[in-house]
Amino acid sequence: MEQQQIIFSNNLQDAIGAALQGLDYNKVVILTDVNARQFALPKVADLPVVAQSPLITIKSGDINKNIEAAIAVWKQLESAGATRRTIIINIGGGVVTDLGGFAASTFKRGIKFINVPTTLLGAVDASIGGKTGVNFNGLKNEIGVFNEACAVIISTIFFDTLPDCELLSGYAEMLKHGLLSDKQYLAALLNHDVIDGNREELLELLRRSVIIKRDIVAADPHEQGLRRALNLGHTVGHAFESLAMRRSKPVPHGYAVAWGLVVELVLSHIAYKFPAETLHSVAQFVKENYGTFTIGCDDYADILALMRHDKKSLRGEINCSLLADVGDLRLGSTMSDDDVTAALDIYRDMLQ
Repeated sequence: MEQQQIIFSNNLQDAIGAALQGLDYNKVVILTDVNARQFALPKVADLPVVAQSPLITIKSGDINKNIEAAIAVWKQLESAGATRRTIIINIGGGVVTDLGGFAASTFKRGIKFINVPTTLLGAVDASIGGKTGVNFNGLKNEIGVFNEACAVIISTIFFDTLPDCELLSGYAEMLKHGLLSDKQYLAALLNHDVIDGNREELLELLRRSVIIKRDIVAADPHEQGLRRALNLGHTVGHAFESLAMRRSKPVPHGYAVAWGLVVELVLSHIAYKFPAETLHSVAQFVKENYGTFTIGCDDYADILALMRHDKKSLRGEINCSLLADVGDLRLGSTMSDDDVTAALDIYRDMLQ
């Protein structure tokens, strides 16, 4: 599979021009959400391709990443006169790139799209790799397709518009990439000040993180093997996210991933003797930066059930991507209920 085009640039005019070059298109439509329209879009509003194109705005927040929102986008594409040669430029965070990619992939059986992530999480995770989709029936990303953007444009010009929680949310995915990579990169991530640290240093850490994900996706575009490594922290993290939605108290995706990483590193220690010292270092970093997701024993049954609903589960088992050490992958690990409840107990001891 050809590697996805990823453009690192703070010159958005040239970057969008480069992304559109060579594509056969007759119209561009801009898709954004309420928050990105207010805070991020003004930074590119004067660019001709943005100023001269129809604008579709969806509601912000993961709770609004649903099939109803996709239907609304399809209707507005129809109203804008979109054809199979139309290109959507998704300007926003993960909700915009996930939903925009899904809407593009299904409108008229598929039109091209370009992602311009405006959040750190979007830059390092949602906009890259071709996963698109919407939440359905209380479950994260239950409906969707694999389809890569023609290009992803990564720029730091949007990051000064982000609240601290958005920076931290994206950084959790970078922490995951560090665990999948090597101890030196993980140490650099654990020693970086996410909120007040040097932005050029962050950009270099981000560049490395993006390359790690890009190379994994290129080797396994449809998640048949190696790409499952990118699910580290997500089996538990998605369960926490879904539980939070049931409580009507949604949590940022990256925070759920950070908490999920702690639980799944505990599972890695139980199953494969993942080093306790590294586990404690990561748990301490998560506690200091992300706090905790509060759970009790009476939540365990719901968490186990949600984990069985995970898309990696083929026969209702609990299946996780785990590690024997930093960079030493153990994909497709089936865990018992007792192991998971033990890991949740240890998570509570470490973080609550």
